[in-house]
Amino acid sequence: MRIPMPGRSRSRTAVLAALTVALGTLAGSVSGSASADSTGYGPLPPQNPATAANGTATMHGDSASSDTTPTAGPGSGAITYSRTALASACPTVVVGSDGYPVTLCTTIFGQTPTVHLLDPGSGDDLASLSLPKGSLFGGVYSYLDNADRLVAVDGNDNLLRIGHHRSGSGWTLTVDQSTSLAAAIPSGDNVVGLAPGWDGRVWFATADGIIGTVDTETGAVRTLSTGEAVQNSISTVPGHTAVATDHALYLLSEAPDGTPVVDWRAPYDRGPARKPGQLSWGTGATPSFFGPGDGTEYVTITDNAAPHEDLLVYRVADGPAPVCDTPVLTQDSSSGTEDAVIASGRSVFVTNTYGYPYPALPTGAPASQPSSASFDGGLSRVDVNADGSGCTLVWNSPVKSAALPRLSLGDGKIYTVTVSGPTDTLGSNTFAAYHYATVDPATGRQTDERLLGIGLLYNPLQMTGTTGPDGTPYQGTETGVVRIRRG
Repeated sequence: MRIPMPGRSRSRTAVLAALTVALGTLAGSVSGSASADSTGYGPLPPQNPATAANGTATMHGDSASSDTTPTAGPGSGAITYSRTALASACPTVVVGSDGYPVTLCTTIFGQTPTVHLLDPGSGDDLASLSLPKGSLFGGVYSYLDNADRLVAVDGNDNLLRIGHHRSGSGWTLTVDQSTSLAAAIPSGDNVVGLAPGWDGRVWFATADGIIGTVDTETGAVRTLSTGEAVQNSISTVPGHTAVATDHALYLLSEAPDGTPVVDWRAPYDRGPARKPGQLSWGTGATPSFFGPGDGTEYVTITDNAAPHEDLLVYRVADGPAPVCDTPVLTQDSSSGTEDAVIASGRSVFVTNTYGYPYPALPTGAPASQPSSASFDGGLSRVDVNADGSGCTLVWNSPVKSAALPRLSLGDGKIYTVTVSGPTDTLGSNTFAAYHYATVDPATGRQTDERLLGIGLLYNPLQMTGTTGPDGTPYQGTETGVVRIRRG
């Protein structure tokens, strides 16, 4: 998913500030097959040597953007939780080898991008560091490197590595390395996607479609231009980088000097217009690598076809012809998503955000068709056939997820935050109730729910949670971070 961050006049980041002014569970019948994948889920994607451990290194868990975790969650029993009030929306929470959560937030007042270090024992805010304002959209997709430093782009187009260090009896956050990207990014453009390569370079993509690599040791930056807008992050596995523009999916490699090389381009159906519940016209998904062998055989996105979007799966080695083009979330009259998918083994899980009530839109966003719609939620599971010949819709589910779900390979459960009550009009989220819930990936049925709270204090804004190595989930919300533990 993407949440706009404060930026220049051309950016889409005014949405986040507007979101902060606006303030159940559906477990009914499930359509489709209820049979489980006999091969199970996984494996995890390969561990990127440039990041912290899989599951906790990026917003989507790993550099492949699988939205899985190797760690078991709190399970289906009682939970306890606490809320860290930061007066900020916090889309990214990552956890390093030392167990300390690091979150990148944007303040409600002033729209200042701020890094926070949290206490893993209590969730308390131990230290914070404000960054230059500007276009920190790429900061949403910041990641933790293999030295537990947060890698992000600030408003001055500097690629930063931010470390946390003990200082006397407390902690401090410092910029340990800064590499300028300004010469490669035209005025008015801004970094959107950010992901580590497998050779030490960092890949980035800008809103206006420039894709590049940077060597943070030498400062060398190499780029190419697609001429198409990018509104989501990017994903990497050994030898490959995937970028989705508002017209096509690109698979890239790099020349010896780091210059990006397009291996193939796969155009997709972007639909007749932006849908309600989306922030831009085109795919709402960051590309995700997955596969039953080594976790990299396939790459997938959703398109924006109407009335129902399709899941597109490509074989990395063969593209750009898709393995399948499968309609998803077909239980309602229309579907669309602003979320990345969960992708693991041969299975892909898609979340419906059609009609999600964003109270404002980015500057310059085209009108949606229709102008509004009810937010009904829903999930779908699609499996790639065992022989790789196509895909099968396994189930549609009515689960009304207000967050991007995460699949635990540690306990075989999908974890998310569901919403009930009024959610369909501007400001109605003030009275919505949010529950921490588990979903059975074999059937799509919700197995339980535990109330977190009501209103903006607990609204996850379609952001994903991260489970720490001790099994503690951290869920970013409209106003801070909720820390959840087994009861």
